[in-house]
Amino acid sequence: MPILNRAAELQGEVTEWRRFLHQHPEILYDVDNTAAFVAEKLREFGVDEVATGIGRTGVVGIIRGKGEGSRTIGLRADMDALPLTEVTGKPYASTTPGAMHACGHDGHTSMLLGAAKYLSETRNFNGAVALIFQPAEEGGAGALAMVEDGMMESFGIDEVYGMHNMPGIPLGQFAIRKGGIMAAPDRFTITVSGRGGHAAQPHKTIDPIFIGSQLVGSLQAIAARNADPVQSVVISVTRFDAGTTHNIIPDKATIMGTVRTLNEDTRDLAENRIRQIVDGIVGAHGAEATIDYYRQCPVTFNHDLETDHAISVATEVVGTNNVDANVDPTMAGEDFAFMLKKRPGAFIFIGNGETAPLHNPRYDFDDEAIAYGISYWVRLTEKRLTE
Repeated sequence: MPILNRAAELQGEVTEWRRFLHQHPEILYDVDNTAAFVAEKLREFGVDEVATGIGRTGVVGIIRGKGEGSRTIGLRADMDALPLTEVTGKPYASTTPGAMHACGHDGHTSMLLGAAKYLSETRNFNGAVALIFQPAEEGGAGALAMVEDGMMESFGIDEVYGMHNMPGIPLGQFAIRKGGIMAAPDRFTITVSGRGGHAAQPHKTIDPIFIGSQLVGSLQAIAARNADPVQSVVISVTRFDAGTTHNIIPDKATIMGTVRTLNEDTRDLAENRIRQIVDGIVGAHGAEATIDYYRQCPVTFNHDLETDHAISVATEVVGTNNVDANVDPTMAGEDFAFMLKKRPGAFIFIGNGETAPLHNPRYDFDDEAIAYGISYWVRLTEKRLTE
């Protein structure tokens, strides 16, 4: 079954919504205008229930089907933008200084609104569908905030599904896999405290730069010599701050970085080895160190049965040859993982074509993906709630 005729008919209208949202990006939880826009549209469509302020600024809309049924599935879109200055030059470019939709959340929100309009008109399913519009995906754990607000229990959500556009995947294609599809993105800050002094008398100092440089190299041994070679782990040092001038050895050095893993055992191993390596090297040189290790969202883990459902629906929409059912995982993080820990579900990528990458000031969501996204959401709802 190709894209739905009604979805194709809605594409022009949904594109207007998407470009309006693109012009007016909002960051993290400060998405009041976006949330108000979403809630207004849902009420305009005749959605049965519209709840605002979930997880601070999230919105949940409930559509009940024609047939009786006790099951509810959740469909999630994220609403927040990024603190970047847009350079696309598009006529609908961001009008908010220092903010832009550089990850396509404007497209995600608009596609789910398009599906909401369609499903409100037809209601060809049993039970109910919960339309989840989430704030603060970009580092604010908005998914966790909505979960902790009791969203799953309040709306009786049994399964939950997410979708994200992906540059590099052709338009009209989907990609998914069972198990870990996106990584747990942790971060660390190591502060090495030594004893500063004149660069001409290094023997009178405990040089935190020298110690820190050994740490940077040694941390790579975790992936090379400690982790199981078939289990993915990425450790990247991304910042090294120390000193003020050319002839003074400073008292302190600060090292910052990120750890990306696809299962909890490797995640634990990486954190433990970082602590051991730091304690060993720093102690050997008579210095001291503090480690601030922060675990962000968990691995985005797709459940087997729900992934099978997602693959089946995507195949109906675009055909078998246009669905990659075993895509390589990405080491980027996604806070939809918190929802997948609370309820079974699946997270799928939708093609955005050969555009600039995500989180790039030249990125733009491709509006040609809209009809595919709406069709996926609609058929997933109808199929899951009539089986």
